[in-house]
Amino acid sequence: MEKKFTVSRREEQTEKLERLRGMLNSAEAVLIGAGAGLSTSAGFTYSGERFRKYFADFEEKYGFHDMYSGGFYPFPSPEEFWAYWSRYIYINRYDQPAGKPYERLLELVRDKNYFVLTTNVDHRFQTAGFDKERLFYTQGDYGLFQCSVPCHKATYDNEGNVRAMLRDQKDGKIPSSLIPHCPVCGKPMRVNLRADDTFVEDDGWHAAYERYEAFLRENAGKKILFFELGVGMNTPSIIKYPFWQMAWKNKAAMYACINLDAAIVPQQLAERSVCFAQDIRKVLSLV
Repeated sequence: MEKKFTVSRREEQTEKLERLRGMLNSAEAVLIGAGAGLSTSAGFTYSGERFRKYFADFEEKYGFHDMYSGGFYPFPSPEEFWAYWSRYIYINRYDQPAGKPYERLLELVRDKNYFVLTTNVDHRFQTAGFDKERLFYTQGDYGLFQCSVPCHKATYDNEGNVRAMLRDQKDGKIPSSLIPHCPVCGKPMRVNLRADDTFVEDDGWHAAYERYEAFLRENAGKKILFFELGVGMNTPSIIKYPFWQMAWKNKAAMYACINLDAAIVPQQLAERSVCFAQDIRKVLSLV
């Protein structure tokens, strides 16, 4: 009688972890692509208990139930708008630990030829200690203001403004004197986040883009690991699809993906890939 054997989940997980370790060890270069799922794994959730901890008063007054929805709420006044946004920016950008997944990821690539492409805007990579020259934030930064028009292509550090708004807000409003205005045209400022065609790509943005392009050129044809973490299907054209295309064209390349919801790979790349439909923090802690 013919016997059939199956691989247990524990054995399959062990094999996948060994495969990922092998990819990291053998890679001549590692290109990290990071999405919102990485920060979620680090505890930066935008709904549920964490939302209620910081925004119970806004939820009661305006009726939205998560930070993301609050970001699009039509507040009646700029004083209320900036009361919300200063708190939002502070808890997601300033005086916060990087989070275990970011710290572990740095341990894995610190001594390697790596670069990071991310749609995240919360500064976690730099907080964790990643080299600023190896980071490209494509979608902006909570820590920057820009002109809302915009009348010029520059951004401004907002930490001082945000801390003052947070300190002086009362009854869900900031003092009118703290509302930020463009130093050039006087129009209202906004956070430097890519939401429409008014997003400012400043000199720092372009310099980071050029470093990213240089990394791709310098490592073209090499044994590069495209390491995708927490990238969903909201903006797949920025990281996921390009990673698949570049890995497919380079026959020496490898692809790894960790994502609770979108740990997928085209069949053409299956033999050179490993995917984990699991929490990023858990997987990285085992690598």
